[in-house]
Amino acid sequence: MKELDKKYTTVLDNIKGSIQASEELKTYLEEEEEEHYKTMVSKFENQIHELYEQVANENPLQLVAFENYLLDEQFEGLYLPKVLGYSVLRGRVNDNVKYYRPQNHFRDILEAIINSSNFEVIKQRVGQSIQIGFALSSDIWITNIIEKVNNKKVKAFLQSQKLSKYREVMLRRTGLVKYRKQFQSLNFETANFPSDVPGLMTEAGSIKDFLNFRAKGEFNNDNLIPVLKTFVEEDAIKDEKQFYELAILTGIYYNLNEDGNTSLKKTLNYIRNSNSMASDNFFNFHNTHSDSVGGLSIDNEKNLSNVVDTSISDNISEYMKMLEKVNSNGYVHAEAIAAVREYYYKNEGLSIENEAVRNSILSKLGQFLKHLDVNDYSEYFEINKTMTAYMDIFSNQKFNQDLKNLCLKYIKKCLKNYKDKRSKEYQEIKKFVKSTFVEYGFMTVKQTVELFKTKRKPKPVS
Repeated sequence: MKELDKKYTTVLDNIKGSIQASEELKTYLEEEEEEHYKTMVSKFENQIHELYEQVANENPLQLVAFENYLLDEQFEGLYLPKVLGYSVLRGRVNDNVKYYRPQNHFRDILEAIINSSNFEVIKQRVGQSIQIGFALSSDIWITNIIEKVNNKKVKAFLQSQKLSKYREVMLRRTGLVKYRKQFQSLNFETANFPSDVPGLMTEAGSIKDFLNFRAKGEFNNDNLIPVLKTFVEEDAIKDEKQFYELAILTGIYYNLNEDGNTSLKKTLNYIRNSNSMASDNFFNFHNTHSDSVGGLSIDNEKNLSNVVDTSISDNISEYMKMLEKVNSNGYVHAEAIAAVREYYYKNEGLSIENEAVRNSILSKLGQFLKHLDVNDYSEYFEINKTMTAYMDIFSNQKFNQDLKNLCLKYIKKCLKNYKDKRSKEYQEIKKFVKSTFVEYGFMTVKQTVELFKTKRKPKPVS
């Protein structure tokens, strides 16, 4: 985590001063009515949120420092309910839907709310966050927080937020999913990049989630580049599998500029030359990650190729050389198909290397179909020749099934557009599908008939 830049603290101090000098606060202190506090919320919280969004985009590693800055009592507890939710959701949970480790930041924010002179008003906005945070935490951890509270009303409130229904794993999972949806449009992800092995073991999962999140959105990641460059140069953690995976992930999604890419390539070279399991670990992680994100784009693969030294004699180099031919020629080109065939036949059919090839080709076909307009269905007809070539090379049932799902999704999109069964477009699509889907083994003849059969609406009950 990083300290908060002065340009942000200056704005926060100005907001704090405005709060303290405001008529809204004066009225609230005189009347002590909830509606007057809500007036303060309406006037000032949006200002805090706008700055928070700016920091989250430009300097995400400063978010915890930003949140801690808001613990100053002169902010009157404003925006802390939102921050409490952020702290609840940042904690990683295990298969039992419990935090891997105690969430100290959640505790700190909760204690600031508990000790706020405005607690009676703020508590109306934090109940669900506390319920989920407590559900994910251990009983001992919760008890330690509650036991420190002297005020009986506050203690009773906290105890009431520990819901018995969340003792069941399924209900905890459902509760967390529903709660998370409320924050899905917000950017609050951050991470801590350690320089020692114990820190890496603790933070690796969170860093992985953070890097994936920042790669998906249109964020300004300029301030992450020097941090990532320093991280990939950390000698003390280079021998750890978790570090290797994070280095690969960095290579896939982040351009560290010339110096940074040189450092990352040097680090990857060290791991590949010193670890006999480097190739297996690479492909295992690569495949698992590809599955989790629905495939890597061509740009992702090119990013990775920039930091993988193909002069090293190993399976990784062979794979990257093959990919370079595919991406430079285009996966529909005969030379690309030949390169895939040559590489694929060198390995066992179900090897992790061949799984990576299938994932790569499937991702490319998926991206094509996802962005193909229904008016361009003739291009779908044309690319089926390429699909056939790869199905013949791979002879893999899962690949065929995944490809069928992609094709069927596109066909259904076409049928939703071309509803007139007598139209030329509908008839062309129907003729093509009934022929190729049966030939490929995607569907039986009966199933293709069902696909194009008009669904009868049920008669209304009289």
